[in-house]
Amino acid sequence: MYLIYFAIIILIPLWAQFRVKGTYKKYSKVTSSSHMTGAEVARRILDDNGLYNVGVEETRGFLSDHYDPRSKVVRLSSQNFFGHSVAAAAIAAHEVGHAIQDAQDYAFLRFRHALVPVANIGSNFSWILIMIGIFADLSGMLLLGILFMAAAVVFQVITLPVEFNASNRAMDQVVSAGIIRNDEERETRKVLNAAALTYVAAAAVAVLELVRLVLIYTGMTRDE
Repeated sequence: MYLIYFAIIILIPLWAQFRVKGTYKKYSKVTSSSHMTGAEVARRILDDNGLYNVGVEETRGFLSDHYDPRSKVVRLSSQNFFGHSVAAAAIAAHEVGHAIQDAQDYAFLRFRHALVPVANIGSNFSWILIMIGIFADLSGMLLLGILFMAAAVVFQVITLPVEFNASNRAMDQVVSAGIIRNDEERETRKVLNAAALTYVAAAAVAVLELVRLVLIYTGMTRDE
């Protein structure tokens, strides 16, 4: 059973990454009807929403696109910054979706930002406490590790509505601004949905692992 469990938690993220890379590779070769680069798409949507103070910059790395709320900058990987594809437009619009969330004080985004320090602590130290608890047979230490890990899991789960909302905003923006045609909506949504799979997979694995540890703790305390 443990082999099956570990195979599942390894295969889920791999499958999600495979889907993302495959979908991105396919639609990065499809030029959008507007012929706008990802940088132009981002700037257009930002300006349409009055976010003139938010910058658009190129960043290194493959699919390293993100919005930096501290610097108020949308950063796009080189292929999307300069690319004229449907994929570049979709990803640029998605990252601008986060900038719009930030400007509008979107509740889930604020909650996620507030969780960052606790989630970082949980990610870095929970497994140390968990391993000590399991191997030293200290249920209290294991419980403390589980509590720290739970904070990181909550962060993963709360990321889902943030990402899906950003994708919905992206679709609304590229359609209303005429950046994509009606026949391109299906392709754009495929890119956004594939990207969302990585967050779904991460959250699913995190929840499964938390449940497994809770079961271990329950069994440990029952034997005490």
